Amino acid sequence: MKIKIYTKTGDKGKTSLYDGTRIEKNSLRVEAYGTIDELNSAIGIAKNYADDIEIKKILENIQRKLFNVAGELAMKEGAKFPERITEEDIDHLETIIDQYIQKMGGDQEFKFILPGSDKLSAHLHLARTICRRAERRILDLTDEAEISWTLVKYINRLSDTLYSLGRYSEESIQLIEFDK
Repeated sequence: MKIKIYTKTGDKGKTSLYDGTRIEKNSLRVEAYGTIDELNSAIGIAKNYADDIEIKKILENIQRKLFNVAGELAMKEGAKFPERITEEDIDHLETIIDQYIQKMGGDQEFKFILPGSDKLSAHLHLARTICRRAERRILDLTDEAEISWTLVKYINRLSDTLYSLGRYSEESIQLIEFDK
């Protein structure tokens, strides 16, 4: 028996959540976890440009965690999900941020930069902006559904992680100067 990728159950604009509940495809919940899916794909592209094995492993770990984020978002309140985002996951991201800021010199003055002096950094910065959009979608969803603030905090810290990795990966830094 062949398994088909299409089910035709979404042909009328509805999709299923993790627990089987049917909701509109254009709901805030689907928009939130769909943006996480987009972020995961963007990180996958960035990972393919990473020569540094450590950065590749970090990005792959993040991709795996994003499945947990999407899973949490794809559930109604009170549903059980096997692997929720934890404070330890946030601590891990903070360790990565600190490590890569330190590798850059740590005392650099942070100013706006022109992102993307190479393919890896460009894709990491794109992933960072998608992450920020995902955070906004998730915050919109908190107005109508109970969402773990640990998950929100994780996504906020993830954008900082992607920024740190992107900035570290820049082949050359072009600062943006503003006239005073």
